Amino acid sequence: MTHNIILQSDSYKYSQPKQYPAGAEYVSSYIEARGGEEVSVFFGAQAFVKEYLVGEVVTTAKIDEAEAIITAHGEPFYRELWDIIVEEFNGCLPVVIEAVAEGTVMSTSQVQLQITNTDPRFRWLPGFLETAILRAIWYPSTVATKSRKLKVAIARALATTSDIPVADQLMFKLHDFGARGASSSETAMLGGMAHLVNFMGTDTVEGLIGARRYYGADMPGFSIPASEHSTITSWGRENEKAAFENMIEMFGGEGKIYACVSDSYNIYNAVKMWGELKDKIIAKGGTLVVRPDSGDPLTVPVEVVELLMEEFGYEVNSKGFKVLPPYVRVIQGDGINEDSLQGIIDNMIAKGLSIDNIAFGMGGGLLQAWDRDTLKYAMKASAIKYATGDWVEVFKDPVHGGKTSKKGRLGLIYQCGVGSCGYRTVPADIAAKNGNLLRPIFCNGELLIEVSFDEVREVAALKEEEYLDVEFERY
Repeated sequence: MTHNIILQSDSYKYSQPKQYPAGAEYVSSYIEARGGEEVSVFFGAQAFVKEYLVGEVVTTAKIDEAEAIITAHGEPFYRELWDIIVEEFNGCLPVVIEAVAEGTVMSTSQVQLQITNTDPRFRWLPGFLETAILRAIWYPSTVATKSRKLKVAIARALATTSDIPVADQLMFKLHDFGARGASSSETAMLGGMAHLVNFMGTDTVEGLIGARRYYGADMPGFSIPASEHSTITSWGRENEKAAFENMIEMFGGEGKIYACVSDSYNIYNAVKMWGELKDKIIAKGGTLVVRPDSGDPLTVPVEVVELLMEEFGYEVNSKGFKVLPPYVRVIQGDGINEDSLQGIIDNMIAKGLSIDNIAFGMGGGLLQAWDRDTLKYAMKASAIKYATGDWVEVFKDPVHGGKTSKKGRLGLIYQCGVGSCGYRTVPADIAAKNGNLLRPIFCNGELLIEVSFDEVREVAALKEEEYLDVEFERY
């Protein structure tokens, strides 16, 4: 599909070029996550800029298309303004975008991105782009935020129950199963790569493509051979064990991992069958991952771990938790969300079972459960500059409260005070003297800063203090 940025706005915005006060030349607007969580992870700006803003994005043909649609739609269309972009700016949008580094884990209610027009005739353009750019930021940032929150929960559980260093297994403990539950291929791509900021396990191929296309990743995520119900039930109920044997034969082997859905008929009988196949599993090599996929997600996977221990045995590690032999594990991918994942962890710990034994898969709860209000994302104008003077603060302050916006040209700094450090939104002139973390990333059609996916991951990485039982300095 050829994008037409002129048509990626709300209908009412086409009338806005004539709504600003006389003499206003520049408008500065910002994006923030206003709440919903203590912290948010900023991600997705570079993908949006590369896909929609770099180079010649406005052409005469696109103006013709937009004019026909918008005028028939009943809104005014100021063609002469778009013609200027073609004739004087070679089809490049005259705006500058500043943003915090992608992957930044920061307290909510702080500025993350700021956009301003670079030509006084286009004071309306930052507001016109709100629909497209806010949508491009809130969704991947929200997925990255929620995925990282779950990463902290799993890391804490591993630190409590495992002898294996947390970093050695954490990146594959939450697997993305969300592609089929996403609303579109682009949604799967954006959400899938947002999850990959925090983890390396995924079945969402679009997420791999996004990370490679927009952030230069080589191979950011991995998967394993796995069965589904159709491949197991095609053998017939009476041959379920033979289907299991086929999985061992086809996908087992030294260093290999393979998963097999085991609840096609009776998960408890299936565990016994796996026990009967113990010698073949061991002889073939590799690791079998048993997947229950129905029943109460808080209890069934815990029961399956315990039943597998009856069949395969277990060891008690130095922290007093039971661990299955390394050639058999469990993955729970049904019904996983923030609450159920923590509930499974709690139930495992209560029964003395190490989190080594289990991994999690997350589908719609990872890529489709969120909306713009999850982190209360918003974009608002905060300053206007007139031909006759300096920047003037603009803001909203509703009488009912709760949505008061920020004022003036903004900057972001990292500041330490008495007992705490954190990100702080401050006036741009103050930020300029104290290491402004909002960096120009785009100007007049050009990407100014390009980051790699590895750099994003490094910025977003967990600190040990976040999951070890030590005092942690909040953002």
